Amino acid sequence: MSRPSSDAEQLLRRLEWTVLRRLDGLLQGDYRTLLRGTGMDLADLREYQYHDDVRHIDWNVTARLQQAHVRVFTEDREMSAWFLLDLSPSVDFGSGEQRKRHVSTDFVAVVARMLTRHGNRVGAVLYGSGVDTVIPARGGRHHVLRLLHTLQTRPLANEADAGAGPTRLHELLEAAGNLVRRRSTLFVVSDFISEPGWEKPLGLLAQRHEVVAVRLLDPLELELPDLGLIPIRDAETGEQLLVDTHDAGFRKRFARIAAQREAELRQALARAGVDTLELSTDDDLVDAILRFTDLRKRRSQSSGAHAAGGRLPAHLQHAA
Repeated sequence: MSRPSSDAEQLLRRLEWTVLRRLDGLLQGDYRTLLRGTGMDLADLREYQYHDDVRHIDWNVTARLQQAHVRVFTEDREMSAWFLLDLSPSVDFGSGEQRKRHVSTDFVAVVARMLTRHGNRVGAVLYGSGVDTVIPARGGRHHVLRLLHTLQTRPLANEADAGAGPTRLHELLEAAGNLVRRRSTLFVVSDFISEPGWEKPLGLLAQRHEVVAVRLLDPLELELPDLGLIPIRDAETGEQLLVDTHDAGFRKRFARIAAQREAELRQALARAGVDTLELSTDDDLVDAILRFTDLRKRRSQSSGAHAAGGRLPAHLQHAA
């Protein structure tokens, strides 16, 4: 096995200084809202404190003692996370300095390092024109470097790849379902430009694992500016079209179709029961991760209150 390249080392060092240091300060080391362990053991009971997860309230003890008590757990410290990486031709697209593929690599580097710093293991399943690479789950910084080296040295998608046919994301998800047996956190990193049929296997994964859909996008995929007559190539099929972006009617139709696809995609991800982190090529990675952790916190609180059936004591209502 070859040694990780200096490019991988440089990328990881840059992200450790520019992203991980900022996250350490802003999240104060609490990554539990982003990453959850594979198992929990009941350790103790204690009185409820502000900011406790209301889902952990023990209602039997609370009713008996007339004072809210929560179950205290010790989390399984060894967590495995898998990155299910869509590296199909459309992921090589980017209208600015960054391509979606670069955003994907940065995200993998940051989250993998966050995990391995705390003794957890990370692995990856890579999809190009099919599922072609599996990187077993291991720990340590050196393993993260090997993962980044693999991503950086893969050949970029080219026109010949694009002619191979559309992305079949369901193949990646089904492969992961067969490969990852132990309950893990799965990050499905994709632009979800794919043939239909991926929603069901994604939902099946979410029944067994903690699944996060990391959706890659570029602003140009949502709205076209007035650039005049330009050629557009379908990254999935290789088909080329000449379109007149000066035509306001065409731009409106494009935006309407894009908005419809956005709505359908978000509905499909919600039906599958997964949380979604959207990463745009013009986004700040730290800001995106913070938005996501805030969403998870609010969702955890609201789901905890809902699970209690509205039976929260009056003095605890503010916590939900």
